Amino acid sequence: MHPLVSVIIPFYNCLYVHQAIQSVLQQTYPNVEIIVVDDGSTQYVDLILPFKNKIHYLGKKNGGTASAINHGISMASGAYIAWLSSDDMFYPQKIQKQVSFMLHNHSLASYTPYDAMDANSHVYQRHIGHVLPGEIALCQGFIKGLNPINGCTIMVQRSVFDIVGYFNEQLRFTQDYDMWVRLMLHGVKFDYLPEPLTMYRFHERMGTVRHQSEMFPEYEAVQRQYTQPLNYRIRQLEEISF
Repeated sequence: MHPLVSVIIPFYNCLYVHQAIQSVLQQTYPNVEIIVVDDGSTQYVDLILPFKNKIHYLGKKNGGTASAINHGISMASGAYIAWLSSDDMFYPQKIQKQVSFMLHNHSLASYTPYDAMDANSHVYQRHIGHVLPGEIALCQGFIKGLNPINGCTIMVQRSVFDIVGYFNEQLRFTQDYDMWVRLMLHGVKFDYLPEPLTMYRFHERMGTVRHQSEMFPEYEAVQRQYTQPLNYRIRQLEEISF
């Protein structure tokens, strides 16, 4: 059984986009749909041209990462959705291993640790991520501001978005934090596959470096918004466990 997996790559003026696309094309899994969403780019579009006959290339007016991902989800045909930033890369067995894991565990959502690489694609640190097994520990992690789930390690059943809606386009930097919490509050369990399947690139042009001063106030506001609902969810889970 090989359900279709849609990989959404939001792209905005990123010089690494061809490496991201290539990493998905090299997957060992046989049933992958690649959706590249160009969020109004003015640079590096030429890097995508060699792949045009192997991907779905969608253009739109610049609206931010959340709007690009949402556009990709709305056009996706897959039973599962994965998200890959245009400066990151998947290991070749990423999709195969994660789909198998999710089918075995009847998962609605799953995530993994990741490896860190530099601007030259050199992996310099392995197995990064907060290990928070269980729903209660995960909720507590979000309350403490850990955000233990790296968005590019995620795989989610497409049907989940019909329940909770799409990413919040009003959030420029914390759309992933907001989405994972919303999923948990709707009772979606995140299963953890303890194997790095994604290479996350740290470089001087990455958004978390360039927009750090804007990112933290938004992050703190979203964290405050969800502290009470997460505490209530923890109490629910504790009652169920007794």
